[in-house]
Amino acid sequence: MRLKSTTMAAAIAAGAVCAVGAGQAQAQSNVTLYGLMDVSVPTYRSNAGPNGAKTVGIGNDGEPWFSGSRWGLKGSEDIGNGTHIIFRLESEFVVSNGNAEDPGQIFDRDAWVGVEDPTLGKLTIGFQNTIARDASTIYGDPYGAAALTTEEGGWTNSNNFKQMIFYAASATGTRYNNGVAWKKLFNNGVFMSAGYAFGNTTNFAVGSNYQVALGYNGGPFNVSGFYSHGNRAGYTNQSYSVGGNYTFGIVRLNAGYFHYTGDQGALGQRRDNAWTVSMKLAPQGRFDYELGYQQMHASNVAYDADGNVPNANVGAFSLTNGVGSGYKETLYASVFYHLSKRTEVYVAGDYMKLHSGYTVAGTYGANNQVELTGGIRTRF
Repeated sequence: MRLKSTTMAAAIAAGAVCAVGAGQAQAQSNVTLYGLMDVSVPTYRSNAGPNGAKTVGIGNDGEPWFSGSRWGLKGSEDIGNGTHIIFRLESEFVVSNGNAEDPGQIFDRDAWVGVEDPTLGKLTIGFQNTIARDASTIYGDPYGAAALTTEEGGWTNSNNFKQMIFYAASATGTRYNNGVAWKKLFNNGVFMSAGYAFGNTTNFAVGSNYQVALGYNGGPFNVSGFYSHGNRAGYTNQSYSVGGNYTFGIVRLNAGYFHYTGDQGALGQRRDNAWTVSMKLAPQGRFDYELGYQQMHASNVAYDADGNVPNANVGAFSLTNGVGSGYKETLYASVFYHLSKRTEVYVAGDYMKLHSGYTVAGTYGANNQVELTGGIRTRF
């Protein structure tokens, strides 16, 4: 739904004959209401409770498989010479129960305002994606866009192969609090981006984060990488990544590598190495097919209070619960059938294997888990 308006000056001018001087432009603005709904049913999970208990229900604890359901408002005002003032407000909800995804936070996906200029690029201020997340979308999994853009991107939502996204996070998660982001896509295909998140504390460094990203859209191939430096609760976290994709015919191949280090005080430095490969097959017609694999290797990682491996950048660790190392491997696949340009149905599944000391809360001590689901996703 698109709601168009003009400025008050333009509205007055519409009722009278006005002489508009050469070079003057009538400012135009628009506001768009949009949204997406995703519901996964039935969803099966093995080892989802104590003693190997299984669950069957709607989503993973109600969460959809691919995309968080959301609604939002975005707007743009042309202030002349191709420059636009832009904003976005976006809120996530759970279809299965109607609750807000994050109670108490109205706009838990986006709340930012900025300016977009054909020469200077796009500058936004507020709650928004980390630029590392956006830069790595093109190789993080096979479901995002193949080419780099200045728009926000995202990875899949709540399944076992999502967690690699936290290597691209800031001190406040995969979105900046108090963030400033700049992005520019040049005519020659070069993409550049930089982001900074203020900690808003008396110690300027604590809670802050800075990131830079560089990429290139080369037609059938696209590459990008990022560097991230964050300070969470006084501990330094750093990560870098590089990857890309290549499309030939109906096949798109994706691959990427992530390296992460996190200070842990007297327990030393955590070191992670992770990589992912995936493929999307999109023949003519209504079907497309996806297949992927990823491996996360954590070394000298301090466990959290429950004895599990915390997520990179954002996970709270315990200084008294010991350190360990281990691997998390996940194989996943899906099939989509597109009913229209806006709506599709899907079936999907993954298999996660934990070994050599890697533990996660969702398996209740088991070293593997199977997830299977079907669902429908529609946009408005």
